[in-house]
Amino acid sequence: MVELFDTGRIIDAILLLMVLEGALLYLVYRRSGWGLAPGTLVTTLAAGGFLLLALRAALTDAAWYWVSAWLLAGLAAHLADLWQRLRPQ
Repeated sequence: MVELFDTGRIIDAILLLMVLEGALLYLVYRRSGWGLAPGTLVTTLAAGGFLLLALRAALTDAAWYWVSAWLLAGLAAHLADLWQRLRPQ
């Protein structure tokens, strides 16, 4: 189990589950109209995904600039998500 964390494979598994979750939520939205619109869904999942990639970089002792880059990408996705949700309709 320790090697899952040392190699970052645990994060790969979580990211795969997030992709499957996104696909399922997209299908639910397409069939019923219920749930998040695709654009909002993408920015929401991207923000979390980028944070997971930052964690993976830190777990695998990647250079500091990779951790920073993933965190910055997470911030950008988070701000895009907020902008989509809070803009006047």
